[in-house]
Amino acid sequence: MARVPGADTHTRSRSLLQLQKLLNLRDAVSPLTLVLDSLEQTARPLISEVVTRAKMAKTKVVFLSFATLKKPRDVDVFVRATGRDLRTVRNELVAHYPVFDPTQGRDKPAQRAVVIVDSLNNLASTDPGSLAAFLSSIVTPAVSIVSVYHTDVPVILPRAFNEYEPHPFTILCHLATAILRLSSLQQEIERQKARNRALQEPEWGLKEGREGAIIGLRTNNSKDEDHGGVTIDMELRRRSGRTVSEKFILIPAVGPMIAPGRISLLSDHPMFAARGGADGAAGEPDEAPESTFNLGLTEKQRRDREGIVLPYFDAQTDIGGGEGGRILYEMGREDDFDDEEDEI
Repeated sequence: MARVPGADTHTRSRSLLQLQKLLNLRDAVSPLTLVLDSLEQTARPLISEVVTRAKMAKTKVVFLSFATLKKPRDVDVFVRATGRDLRTVRNELVAHYPVFDPTQGRDKPAQRAVVIVDSLNNLASTDPGSLAAFLSSIVTPAVSIVSVYHTDVPVILPRAFNEYEPHPFTILCHLATAILRLSSLQQEIERQKARNRALQEPEWGLKEGREGAIIGLRTNNSKDEDHGGVTIDMELRRRSGRTVSEKFILIPAVGPMIAPGRISLLSDHPMFAARGGADGAAGEPDEAPESTFNLGLTEKQRRDREGIVLPYFDAQTDIGGGEGGRILYEMGREDDFDDEEDEI
């Protein structure tokens, strides 16, 4: 099958553009983004990246706190929601939403905003029945929601919760227009090394099955460019119903300057690059298989093979009278002639 020149480059560029638009909150590509993190890889680097890009685009940042005590840096509005009525929280959020400019049209706001929810686990445990209604009520054409859900934190459902209703996490995955699953780049590299050597993949955190205190991702002073990298498994659900899935690497920016991080495809990393070239081809079509001996023929061997007369070659020609399938056999001196076999 012929490969279209530049098709791989176009696909890679389009995938990167989708994540760029998602993080930049452009064109309302995802009204509700669900970020799945764990103790091994928190959502802090990704949330910082969203806040940084929002400040560069002059987008208003509203932080809805269920577990955070202090106002994070570069956040415009900090709203506490712990222990408060959801209606009161919604009214306070809506009061900080940007207003529409009548001179630019009814559907074009003067400013966009993003609401960052630090943890949906608390809301899923205290009031799972109001989870879907609350999230739907705070989404507007001018506001995007980026919510965090901790996959390794158990959700304790109240006794009044109907056991036949779907789990809050199932509801969140159904409502979300984009799901970002985060993992540590260093741990993914270790898993890939084990797969390359056909070994069992290492596990961390709860999956280790060890007793005692759980220690999250340890930080070190390594100067490796992969240090601090985050692997993003993106599942973007477009309006047409088609799902775009791709894996990326986010390297957060380091320094006092406000700058976005570096984003690349996971397949571009040397550890995860496909073998056989950049285009994914396993090799040239005419390339001979590797072997300890030569599978080819010399010119003399080829001529000798063409001059060999195969046994019963005369039976392949038409003798006439429908006897083309007759076998002709000439007896040799070592053959023992048997009259009975000849009669048969």
